[in-house]
Amino acid sequence: MSPTPLSLEYLLRPSNSNIEKKPALFMFHGYGSNEEDLFSFAPELPEELMVFSVKAPYSLEPFGHAWYAINFDAEQGKWSDDEQAKESRDKIAQFIDEAIAAYNLDTSNITLLGFSQGTILSYAVALSYPEKVKNVIALSGYINQKILAEDYQTKDHSHLNFYSSHGQVDQVIPLEWAQKAPEFLNEMGIDNTFEEFPVGHGVSPQNFYSFKKWLVERI
Repeated sequence: MSPTPLSLEYLLRPSNSNIEKKPALFMFHGYGSNEEDLFSFAPELPEELMVFSVKAPYSLEPFGHAWYAINFDAEQGKWSDDEQAKESRDKIAQFIDEAIAAYNLDTSNITLLGFSQGTILSYAVALSYPEKVKNVIALSGYINQKILAEDYQTKDHSHLNFYSSHGQVDQVIPLEWAQKAPEFLNEMGIDNTFEEFPVGHGVSPQNFYSFKKWLVERI
């Protein structure tokens, strides 16, 4: 099945399910990567899922893509372009709607899977537009409250499920940032699981099998 033209580029693994409306999983890669990175997980994911691996909209030199700019300078150190991140948040929300219409997806069974910058966006989309999402797998990222929709606290988040994980020796995103997610989600009454693994900024096999088991129980 060749991808239908939508507003963002993506790779697609079709579902093997015969049901009319398919459950779907959307993957969002990290800064400087591309849609092929996380797509390596696709053959191992539940076969009933329609799997989309989405390419971030901003090109980086000499290669790779980003959901928003991360800048480095002597005065401010490392800082993120939050306005660009909000734009990507809304582009992802729009893309999900487009994919649902194009592929007849089950609107009540949408999962987001992010890594690093893709996780930051997955948190933002699910918390800002909870009506679009059921499950979130948040790998090696954190919640940036500055890029959530202004009215996110007025939304109904009661049906959401989050699986978050982080490497204990992550040298890119501090573990302490990720560890704040459970408290934030608990305060909002959102079901969540948080795990740490003895790795750096990456996904260990144990991490993969743990989130896969979590996902199988919730789709």
